[in-house]
Amino acid sequence: MSQPLPVHPPTDELRQRLAAAEAQLNRVVLGKARKVKLALACLIAGGHLLLEDVPGVGKTTLAHALAASFALEFQRVQFTSDLLPSDILGVSVYERETGQFRFHPGPIFGGLLLADEINRATPKTQSALLEAMAEGQVTVDGQTHALPQPFFVVATQNPLDLAGTFPLPDSQLDRFMLRLSLDYPDPAAERELLTGVDRHDLLASLKPQLDGAALLALRRQTQAIAVSPALLDYLQALIGASRRHAEIRTGLSPRAGLSLLAVARAWALLHGRSYVLPEDLQALFVPLAAHRLVAARGAGGEALARQLLAEVAVD
Repeated sequence: MSQPLPVHPPTDELRQRLAAAEAQLNRVVLGKARKVKLALACLIAGGHLLLEDVPGVGKTTLAHALAASFALEFQRVQFTSDLLPSDILGVSVYERETGQFRFHPGPIFGGLLLADEINRATPKTQSALLEAMAEGQVTVDGQTHALPQPFFVVATQNPLDLAGTFPLPDSQLDRFMLRLSLDYPDPAAERELLTGVDRHDLLASLKPQLDGAALLALRRQTQAIAVSPALLDYLQALIGASRRHAEIRTGLSPRAGLSLLAVARAWALLHGRSYVLPEDLQALFVPLAAHRLVAARGAGGEALARQLLAEVAVD
């Protein structure tokens, strides 16, 4: 039996290029350094990102900037109530000349798909993303088509109290590694937005700092980030506590545990470390867990996630 190839830490060149990409993102998305780093960790970890916020705070700008910084083909789909699954996945068309059906790929076959206002589409259309996000492939008319790699979904979602929204089902939410809210900018960042370079012009000037191959290399190399048995004990304690908590009806799934471990390794890499700390899990737990926790009563997922962090001790 062949042995797996050894996984090496990222080279200095890759680290420098990653730092340049992060700096470039922060020049576009002002005053959101932590949110930018979280989005980068999600991308490096191979997850997908859900941005939930009111319109106009930079969600689309962040998605554009990520695609430009990593040389990913950018595709945008505006989700509406009349959007069909075939509008995302593609369709097979009969060609009279050949007497065969030919598959015409949809926008999901780009490197970065912006699913804009995903909760304005019907549940049937929302579910069209499930296979793609979980397995990196789509099935149309019984034929399976592999998606190009890397493949990254950035979905934006309006707050559920806005009119014309359909809540994402738990199975769909669990496919998103992190959920973030960009929030309003602070006064200094907003003044720079008002007086600085137009965001569209700035996005047009961005240069790729890494490409898809480099991103896939980073994803492989995060596996070299060390995780101690004690760190795994803490991770399992957090996951287990979510399943036993009296105020939580549905706790965190095994997928959530794997996602937390993967994104913690990426977070450590972004901080220049070759090992994961408990503080990494704590920094990531709320954006990873809040949208997955289903409350037994009226408490929100974010409050429950913070409660779990407070109750579970680091041994």
